[in-house]
Amino acid sequence: MSFHPDALWFIALALGVPLVLWPMCRKSNRSPVVFSSIVAAESAGRSLRARLRWVPTAMRVVVLLLIVVSLARPVKANEQTKVTVEGVAMQMLVDRSSSMTAEDFELEGRRTNRLEAVKQVGREFITGSDDLAGRPNDLIGLIAFAGNPDGLSPMTLDHASLVNAMDGLKPASQRNDYEDGTAIGDAVALAVERLRDVGERAAETGGQRIKSRVIVLLTDGENTAGVIEPVMAAELAAKYGIKIYTIGVGTRGMAMAPVPTMFGGIEMAPIRVSIDEETLTEMAELTGGLYFRATNTDSLQRIYETIDELEKTETEQRRYLQYVDYAVEPIRFGGWAFPPLLVVAFGLLAVEQFLGLVAFRTLS
Repeated sequence: MSFHPDALWFIALALGVPLVLWPMCRKSNRSPVVFSSIVAAESAGRSLRARLRWVPTAMRVVVLLLIVVSLARPVKANEQTKVTVEGVAMQMLVDRSSSMTAEDFELEGRRTNRLEAVKQVGREFITGSDDLAGRPNDLIGLIAFAGNPDGLSPMTLDHASLVNAMDGLKPASQRNDYEDGTAIGDAVALAVERLRDVGERAAETGGQRIKSRVIVLLTDGENTAGVIEPVMAAELAAKYGIKIYTIGVGTRGMAMAPVPTMFGGIEMAPIRVSIDEETLTEMAELTGGLYFRATNTDSLQRIYETIDELEKTETEQRRYLQYVDYAVEPIRFGGWAFPPLLVVAFGLLAVEQFLGLVAFRTLS
């Protein structure tokens, strides 16, 4: 507990309490009736009322002290912190076409395919690692695409379920012409649809404040499926203020990949890497984003670090001091609630006046 700085000088009034009570005490020591001798009265002893004669005076002292302390504004400050977060609404688009099985990446010193590397680095981008801070305050959704786009996770802050959906991502089958392919334009259009009103929906529900809306597109090929052209989808994103960061995944030239044999088996064979970098660059520039090329796991991680820096989440912290004035508000201590100081003071004053009129009434 402390006293309000502007009213602290009232404590000096407590020094005046003895000066006020001194004349009262001197007056109470004078005999109200003049008598020739009080020897007989002294030998008779004192009654209980006479022994408690000091009680009204003591109560008056306590009342005056409580009033003076109340004027000094005894307060307790409870500090409260409110954190406001402006996050990023992000759609991650992952190419799962059969060409993503090309093994031109490495994880922990072992050769792996593009999709596994993308999943691993994407997981670190979301949850954090030694080099990536993570995106705990961002709404993130996941769309995978091959011949058609599939929404695997809605926009969510539940990143554990998002990571589970990413872990379960499998490449399209080369033997299924309908499933395989690269529908870049359709995937971007679906992402734009999901991002379009996310800011308004968050404001209506009192949820996350949205700073920006972003699409992160990872692909290793060209648009070979779907009905919407990639540049048209990018123009739609630009219309709604959505930035696209495009990432071309794969080494330059040739890469080893599993391919079906004429006897129904699978064998590793070199395939040509064909990424439409011109279109991916145009899509990024149309929306104010950037195009990157990831030729190995390290470069893919550095790309995510760059995006992390470009799309920062802002956290605003405000501190509030809430004062409890013990002069007029209940005093809480150890689970108990006691009356305010002024209530106690006026209650004691009423009791003191009652005792003065009844039990300790004197002749003056």
